[in-house]
Amino acid sequence: MTALGAAALTGATTITTASRAAAATAVRAKGAGADGPRHVRAVVVGTGYGAAVTALRLGEAGVETLMLEMGRQWDTPGADGNVFPGMLKPDERSTWFKSRTEAPLGSFLWLDVVNKNITPYAGVLDRVAFEEMSVYVGRGVGGGSLVNGGMAVMPRRSYFEEVLPQVDAAQMYERYFPRANAALGVNHIDKQWFEETEWYKFARVSRKQAEKAGLGTTFVPNVYDFDYMKREAAGEVPKSALATEVIYGNNHGKKSLDKTYLAAALGTGKVTIATLHQVKTIRQRSDGAYLLSVQESDAHGAVLATKEISCTYLFLGAGSLGTTELLLRARETGTLPALSPEIGKGWGPNGNIMTARANHIWNPTGTKQATIPALGIDDWDNPEHPVFAEIAPLPAGLETWVSLYLAITKNPERGTFVYDAATDRAALRWKREQNAPAVEAAKSLFDRINKANATMYRYDLFGARLKNFADDFCYHPLGGCVLGEATDLYGRVKGYRNLYVTDGSLIPGSIGVNPFVTITALAERNAEQVVHQDVTPA
Repeated sequence: MTALGAAALTGATTITTASRAAAATAVRAKGAGADGPRHVRAVVVGTGYGAAVTALRLGEAGVETLMLEMGRQWDTPGADGNVFPGMLKPDERSTWFKSRTEAPLGSFLWLDVVNKNITPYAGVLDRVAFEEMSVYVGRGVGGGSLVNGGMAVMPRRSYFEEVLPQVDAAQMYERYFPRANAALGVNHIDKQWFEETEWYKFARVSRKQAEKAGLGTTFVPNVYDFDYMKREAAGEVPKSALATEVIYGNNHGKKSLDKTYLAAALGTGKVTIATLHQVKTIRQRSDGAYLLSVQESDAHGAVLATKEISCTYLFLGAGSLGTTELLLRARETGTLPALSPEIGKGWGPNGNIMTARANHIWNPTGTKQATIPALGIDDWDNPEHPVFAEIAPLPAGLETWVSLYLAITKNPERGTFVYDAATDRAALRWKREQNAPAVEAAKSLFDRINKANATMYRYDLFGARLKNFADDFCYHPLGGCVLGEATDLYGRVKGYRNLYVTDGSLIPGSIGVNPFVTITALAERNAEQVVHQDVTPA
């Protein structure tokens, strides 16, 4: 185990207030001025999984590295004493510059009681809307690690080899996946406690119903500290997963990136993080350095400054949406005209489909539900319709008799991002009917469960009058800068030296499970190669 892995597992390393303040001060003090742009050896755009890995490995190599994050640092309690709001009482902290929250469940009994009016603010969760697909992303230091369910699942090796055949799978499963799991602080639920606790009754109910249909289930690891959860249940520590916290952040218990990789990166003394800094454009100077136009704002959206930052090495870790948009803009506006025509291609929603079932009145799912999933229905070996379905909670604080699921399916359909000059944004070419294979696969699985248990779908949860499959949003955006197509086999962007992609945009649309462990492990592999071969000593 690496030193980082030990620190992550013990929780001994955290981002200090002093280091954050120093980072912000350094950026402001060394911004554009009379002597021209501030220059740093390496810039990492974003603070999500791939970005965090890259920054740590650069810092360990002694490379001065600046991370630019468009969201805020989530470390200041609000009026309620918490950093993050719970799901049942969302406020401005919940949502990225919207006047109303946009939770995945749009209604209950067709009533508009889920979402709330809020003040626009730099909140932690964003729903980015395209014409026929919306994508959930995290905003803040730690990116998606702040708002996901923490399910740390490795893909089936055979499927990994199918998706990324050019990557040495043996090396990934023997070296980089274990390294990522250790550093992320992945742990497993106490199975005996799971069987006994009231907080996972909802999962046991779904397991029993799946088994009645001849389907198997599997426990899944997580980055939420299950020992902490047991102490929550015992009343020994403040509640988080047992207090309806997850999609708008967890105040306790969760090993998000700010407590693992990013903490270790700052600990090298070579990495700083500038928050509320959004990269707008990228161009290359005649000397080969990259020049970034960066907009600094406050948490209420007011622009404070526009500055220029130059770097020798540029790593893009802004996620499938952010990284792809930056490169598309650079290619189509002519600031980086030699970028590959493959930029923007190979996008997919990881086959995400959400659905829910109505249970019989004599089969309640429980008034108390942990927000962290611990069990999945594994039907990935189904030759016709492979599905891995997370058994998701619905922690409403009252009995709902609802079984909720996020199905991850094997959908071969892909979308393409294109640059829209009128809006200066990336537009997604993806049609609703492209999700038909994913819906068909999910329906095949849950039809079997309903038939075996004489149950039916819930049609009231997804905003429309009669809708039992949510196929218009996703949690797992992948692709846009596909490994080996838009980049070489280690994320080096084709057409330019010292320009790299290090996030989920490298994965072509699907990986079969929650993707963050794969993104992390792939970033470990790529960073090891790039830092060793490309980054010269200062």
